[in-house]
Amino acid sequence: MTGVFGAGGRGAAVVVVSISLLTLPGRVEGAVQEIAESDLDRMTALIEAGEFGAVTSLLVSLDGRLVYERYFDGLGPEARRNTRSVTKTITGALVGLAIGRGELGGVESTVLSYFPDRAFGNPDPRKDAITIEDFLTMSSVLECDDWNSFSRGNEERMYLIEDWTGFGLDLPVRGFPPWSPRPEASPYRRSFSYCTAGVVILGELLERATGQSVEEYSQELLFEPLGITNPAWQFTPRGVPMTGGGLGLRSRDLLAFAELYRNGGRVGSRQLIPADWIEASTRPRAQIDDATEYGYLWWLKVYAAGERNVEAFYMSGLGGNRVTVVPGPGVVVVLTTTNFGRRDAHPLADRLLTEHVLPAVLAIRRE
Repeated sequence: MTGVFGAGGRGAAVVVVSISLLTLPGRVEGAVQEIAESDLDRMTALIEAGEFGAVTSLLVSLDGRLVYERYFDGLGPEARRNTRSVTKTITGALVGLAIGRGELGGVESTVLSYFPDRAFGNPDPRKDAITIEDFLTMSSVLECDDWNSFSRGNEERMYLIEDWTGFGLDLPVRGFPPWSPRPEASPYRRSFSYCTAGVVILGELLERATGQSVEEYSQELLFEPLGITNPAWQFTPRGVPMTGGGLGLRSRDLLAFAELYRNGGRVGSRQLIPADWIEASTRPRAQIDDATEYGYLWWLKVYAAGERNVEAFYMSGLGGNRVTVVPGPGVVVVLTTTNFGRRDAHPLADRLLTEHVLPAVLAIRRE
């Protein structure tokens, strides 16, 4: 049987994927194929009806084979999509590349040691001790919290000035009132605080360490080997690529990047990113809440999908933009949206993933 996942629909771009791609000898029965196709067709109809807001694209791969690809905004597969903070995870990969190549000393290297020519406000020995790992795990001592509009380090304040790196490193040391657990009392001995400025600082740090612009470095060592062309970087007022968000990539580019991590840093026979960096990046380093942990700019969660619980790591951006890797069954899901103004954007992304995508694809695996 050959079928189409999500054919038709109101002028949206349609990419046909043969269900025969899903045939795994000895593991998939025809009835299960029909169930998967039926479930995904129902999901497509719900997306088109606006059940999940403004979904722009959805791609699903199984063992590296694309089994569902659909564009709901009429722009098709070549559109560069601004998935906001999904960019942060790509910055983490660049840090891993630089460490693997000996251009950075390691995650325990202190950040200020890369800026010996600059003086910053609110000097404090604890700021001198901030490491690359502190920014990778969103747990530095800087008073920087994008989720708190009162925070001195909130990213919206950063965008108002020219020197974004200076903005971040000028910040004072954060305080810990009684209702906020100190790092030593927190899981993994780190107190999570979502801070875009820290990832922006990593961009300029990379340029100083490698002697190349982030744009050139990423294209040569990461994007070109993955077949990614013409990435649409945004830039800070001082001309440094914005490593904290806003990079425009095709949905297929995001899929290729996620598959790189699913495959332990390998592309074909080439070890593109060190395998130990992949493992280290997707291991819990800080706790966000009771259901979510954080690695090196990757989010970590156990999802309930149908009757199964599955471990996943994912890239996340404003609006519910999500690139999810479920390594056990070999699933990668790319979801792009323009739900930027919706407070329920992330719960909508979770619902789409756990109530529709994962149950349908996991049924195919029969694991």
